[in-house]
Amino acid sequence: MSNDFTFTADTWPIATCLHGIPAVGRDGTTFHDAPAEVWDDAFAQVERVGFTLAELADSHIRPADLEPSRREEFLAIAASHGVGIPSVHVQRQSVIQPGRGEQNLAYAHRTIDAAAEWGMSVFSTGLHQPFTAAQKKALWFWTAEGPVDPDDRDVWDLAVTRLRELGRHAAEVGLPMSLEMYEDTYLGSADSAVRLVEDIGLDNVGLNPDIGNLIRLHRPVEDWREMFARTLPYANYWHVKNYMRDEDAARTWFTAVPTTMEAGLINYRQVVRDAVDLGFRGIILMEQYGGDSLGVCATNRDYLRTLLPLDEPR
Repeated sequence: MSNDFTFTADTWPIATCLHGIPAVGRDGTTFHDAPAEVWDDAFAQVERVGFTLAELADSHIRPADLEPSRREEFLAIAASHGVGIPSVHVQRQSVIQPGRGEQNLAYAHRTIDAAAEWGMSVFSTGLHQPFTAAQKKALWFWTAEGPVDPDDRDVWDLAVTRLRELGRHAAEVGLPMSLEMYEDTYLGSADSAVRLVEDIGLDNVGLNPDIGNLIRLHRPVEDWREMFARTLPYANYWHVKNYMRDEDAARTWFTAVPTTMEAGLINYRQVVRDAVDLGFRGIILMEQYGGDSLGVCATNRDYLRTLLPLDEPR
């Protein structure tokens, strides 16, 4: 699933996540409600490591819930540091979450409208749900079991119907919609993710093949090469990160920890070439958990530019 534009290594849009910026300040104030100086400091940090684009996950700012005056303030502060906001990512607001599906659906619709009003280029979401108590206590949340989408045809059909509704709305305002792959959801394996997109059946709805979400699991997982081969043809937006992973031959124990794109299990040198050859022309989002998230994202950005084509791909 390609986009209508093309880029070179120097011009490819590479954004950073804001994981390195606290979502809640020391005084208990959320980033969403923080005063202008907190926002200014955040984007000064983003600017200093050389990013000109930042994804806005609703863990930090909920565009649909920000007053117009604060929206203009936020965008002006980002722009003053040379940072644009090309995408919004709605996370842990599944449209099939028990007891909250309809509410989350309405929220996603409002976020699509807000993304268009903000001049964004991508609406990104998924089917992952809020952390469980065990995940909140774990050193790495992916080592504890989270919610699981049921093996139920009616729930699958509901997911398709609601995501198709969102996709049509996104198309009406000129936005692609990207669905993030995530464990134990209907986007938790290559085949299931592809089937979901195909069942939705809209040209503007594709995948965010965030295979890093899957190789970090302390359990048997699909081969990363096979997952990318299956999902890259449907990619229209891309979260990239990497993990060092180890497991024994009998696959009875597993471990994974975050690392740079270059040092981890996934060979991004090959994967990026494959993605470009298959027609991927979307925004690439640097993501990192643990340590200096923003610093590692900058390191990954510089590495990624050595992998992207020097001339416009044909």
